[in-house]
Amino acid sequence: MLQDALMYSYIPARDVNRARSFYEEKLGFRPSREIGGGVTYVCAGGTACFLYPTPNAGTSAASQAFWEVADIEREVSALKDKGVAFEEYDMPGRAPDLPIYTAGGARAAWFKDTEGNIMAIIQTM
Repeated sequence: MLQDALMYSYIPARDVNRARSFYEEKLGFRPSREIGGGVTYVCAGGTACFLYPTPNAGTSAASQAFWEVADIEREVSALKDKGVAFEEYDMPGRAPDLPIYTAGGARAAWFKDTEGNIMAIIQTM
């Protein structure tokens, strides 16, 4: 059934051009296709996300998407070098001097895009 199908995420944007600059310049995404006022980005393993215009961007208090990486410290450092600001939460498991938290068999770091959407980087242990 659905678990055997590819899954894609939607990323809402109040200002698609501003959001595109963030995803393409800061995160290094390459646009795949423009459609319906938005843009599709293809990621690893046939996954993808669709950045689309909506006035509801940034209204969720939960993560919109996450990327699983092999080396979270390297990814956080590279993104910080490009000006990405990471969120700091009042919760246990924070690494000293890093915005990386460990819990439940994974390490995670969160950041917000230009639209206020919460995104995560995850490294499983």
